[in-house]
Amino acid sequence: MSTSLASREAAVERAFGYPRLRYMGSKYRLIPALAEVFEEVGGSTALDAFSGSGVVSYLLKSMGYAVTSNDFLNFPGVIATATTVNNADRLTAADIATICGPAADDRDFIQQTFAGLYFNDDDRRFLDSAWSHIDTMSGNKRAVAISALVLSAARRQPRGVFTFTDSAKYNDGRRDLSISLREHFLEHAEKYNDSVFDNGQTHTAMTGDVFAVPTGFDVVYLDPPYAPPRDDADYMKRYHFLEGLSIYWRGQQIMDQTKTKKIAKKYTPFAYKRTAEEALRMAFKRFHESALVVSYSSNAVPDADTIVGLLREFKDNVTVRPIQHTYSFGTHAAATRRTVDEYLFIAT
Repeated sequence: MSTSLASREAAVERAFGYPRLRYMGSKYRLIPALAEVFEEVGGSTALDAFSGSGVVSYLLKSMGYAVTSNDFLNFPGVIATATTVNNADRLTAADIATICGPAADDRDFIQQTFAGLYFNDDDRRFLDSAWSHIDTMSGNKRAVAISALVLSAARRQPRGVFTFTDSAKYNDGRRDLSISLREHFLEHAEKYNDSVFDNGQTHTAMTGDVFAVPTGFDVVYLDPPYAPPRDDADYMKRYHFLEGLSIYWRGQQIMDQTKTKKIAKKYTPFAYKRTAEEALRMAFKRFHESALVVSYSSNAVPDADTIVGLLREFKDNVTVRPIQHTYSFGTHAAATRRTVDEYLFIAT
């Protein structure tokens, strides 16, 4: 695959229009730098091994790749299905009206389980009602509807995370926190509709362990959880409600003893400083036949020199590009912000 400067710029512009989910470690702001690297590396098939918000998978699709997306959580897989795998299917006006209309049954799981925790009574009632209709859908349309519902819940919740239940404490008056979940859904369904396009390739979305993903891609992009020097990178703690919402909590173990009613954490060795280095080594080994593009942060473990050393165990040509990047800890107006280097490692 050869991508001209004009088409790269068009791909970046398209990716900037992607429905934005506030997600820990999301790469929206690094899209131009990533597009430049992918253009240099070339190839026609790509794996986004830790897809998260899905924006990098979408960028790769916008650049013409046949893309495989993977994540160990379910809701990123649903989003990747809606935006990367999906080449044509959109919600019709009738679909949206039905989802936003009267409930198809009397289910009340969300109303009962999360009463007094997240949102208000009308919002929780809407989520149950919306799922009563989504349960009758299938294929890519279903993924679009669930993705719009997930984004609506994330935008309606202060800071976009579900680690606390006192929403009023973090309400800074922004519009996202004042409009209803039904109104959010109406807006975000259209945003996901607008994201749908066909690049002429077939794409795949997977949910599971990165070490179970097939090999043989021209390019593999690795953006694992960044292991902090203290604590761990617990995505389930922050986004358990979105994970549950994406499958209506079917098959999920809710920890009833917790105030937030979170889902039991899924283990990944990338999230802990004691196991992150060996996990990276194993990932580089698994995909060593591909060109590797790796994102990592200067405020995480291991450090850049260690990662370069790990990559050189399997690849001859390794370069590093530090990119100054500001992380926000929370999305409220007074959120703490810290400037760090976001490293891009390119190994060919």
